[in-house]
Amino acid sequence: MRQIWSIGGLFRLRAAHMRRRPFRTDSSRRRPARITHLALLAACVVAGGGVAASVATDGFSDPLQVAARMSPLANSGLLLAVARSGERLVAVGQRGHIVVSADGGASWQQSRVPVSSDLTAVFFVDAAKGWAVGHDGVILHSSNGGKSWELQLDGLRANELLVAAMERKYGAAAASEEGQRLLAEARRYKEQGADKPFLDVWFADGSTGYAVGAYNLIFRTDDGGKTWEPWFDRTENPKLFNLYSVRPGPGGLYVAGEGGLLMRLDASGEKFRALQTPYNGSFFGIVGTADAALLAFGLRGNVYRSEDEGRSWTKVETGLPATVVAGTSDAAGTVYLADLGGRVVASADGGRSFGTLPTERTMPLAGIADAGSGRIALVGPRGVAVTAAKR
Repeated sequence: MRQIWSIGGLFRLRAAHMRRRPFRTDSSRRRPARITHLALLAACVVAGGGVAASVATDGFSDPLQVAARMSPLANSGLLLAVARSGERLVAVGQRGHIVVSADGGASWQQSRVPVSSDLTAVFFVDAAKGWAVGHDGVILHSSNGGKSWELQLDGLRANELLVAAMERKYGAAAASEEGQRLLAEARRYKEQGADKPFLDVWFADGSTGYAVGAYNLIFRTDDGGKTWEPWFDRTENPKLFNLYSVRPGPGGLYVAGEGGLLMRLDASGEKFRALQTPYNGSFFGIVGTADAALLAFGLRGNVYRSEDEGRSWTKVETGLPATVVAGTSDAAGTVYLADLGGRVVASADGGRSFGTLPTERTMPLAGIADAGSGRIALVGPRGVAVTAAKR
């Protein structure tokens, strides 16, 4: 089983860079190993679970059946992503923890969440409507700015939808070889259980959105998440590379993944087409700039810039030596990138050049968001911090 390099799950570690732990395929579900040393952060290995059971044989409860535990330390533990919801900030992380701040990060309140799966990404379209995704194939929805959440999809249901969709399209004996291969993969996913994480989520508005994840996992909704449609066969991703990020940019909607994979939704809106890229390492994210350029960032500090919607690329020297794990931009057009080691850089010229941004609190980072009023929000294994965005 291939290793998953995940921005959302990069602090869920089991081994060093070259050591792998496959997803479990037996009937038990184990939680990923806890952090034992910050040196392990370079691994970025997402540990997987196995087939869902209400109570696992090894003593762990199924996170799909157990609500997130309320904890006074939720905002200072492992958080993996952060987003802005109107004037609020919403951060998500381990064991289903979601915390919300209505005062710019001065104080945080934990939300009640119906699952205890690790959450890897969060996105809001406005001050009220937002979605969070994570391990065990969970998709959560909030209609009140993150104060409360409901489960829209989990890995078991996602597998059922995937198999049903592939059987409808490719179940006939005359189906293409590629179609039969995708059907076989879908059936294998179902046999393995709810072990595959969603790693990012994005919505165009309150209705249309996408969730992407491990092994070409991609779902679309056109009704705000009431129903989800598998897009497993609508990507030019024959190796079923992991999909780490879905974000808009100049020319449309983009997906970033492992193996140098970048895709753009075609003009018909029916399929994600692969772009030629100069790098064969993982891309963990995409940021569009105010001057209609596109930045793609990933392993080992690699950042590339395109001015022609991904047709050609130029490498950008940012000064970040470690894996770039997160990026965002603010209302003024400033672009921010953060690396695994906790460094943040900023660009005021559309990503052509970057300068170091001192932060008030040094910690390894997993996520970044514009916090408004000249500030940025940062999350990682030590919780959440809001800092001035001044060079």
